[in-house]
Amino acid sequence: MESLAPKEELIADKIYKIRGYKVLLDVDLAGLYGVETKALKQQVRRNIERFPKDFMFELTKEEYLNLRSQIVTSSWGGQRYLPMAFTEQGVAMLSGILRSQIAVQVNIQIMRVFVKMRNLITRYEELLEKVEALEATALDQNEHIIKIYEVIKELIEPAYKNRKPIGYRIKERRERYIAKNR
Repeated sequence: MESLAPKEELIADKIYKIRGYKVLLDVDLAGLYGVETKALKQQVRRNIERFPKDFMFELTKEEYLNLRSQIVTSSWGGQRYLPMAFTEQGVAMLSGILRSQIAVQVNIQIMRVFVKMRNLITRYEELLEKVEALEATALDQNEHIIKIYEVIKELIEPAYKNRKPIGYRIKERRERYIAKNR
């Protein structure tokens, strides 16, 4: 059974961020499920009530062109219709209308990838919060260290300014003194 499911890395490479959602495109899902894109879209359109806008949406022409420029090579060939983008919930909903054994295994793998991505984002946010807290503490500590240096400078500098020079004083002019002692 597990051999039917694609590797997680393959699925993760097919996830794009569009309109603030992490989505899989219909053409990629069809490839993963082993069905034609036309058949997948047909099943979705027959069950459109299961796919509200936050589960599935059709890309605009601008989004499609932007996506094609990001991918560089088009694997879609000549499409007459704009692709559909499925969010995590939309992919889960697909499992209710695509009932083949491959579709079940692929859906399980896709859900695992989405969960891993969500966990990574959560860990990243926690790490970011910790770094920000450290920066705030470091700034506070830097201010204390700067104040300590200023106090040390104040303690040292007056001692040098108020001290009398040590040694002998020559009352003669320097040139005369040098000439005399040669």
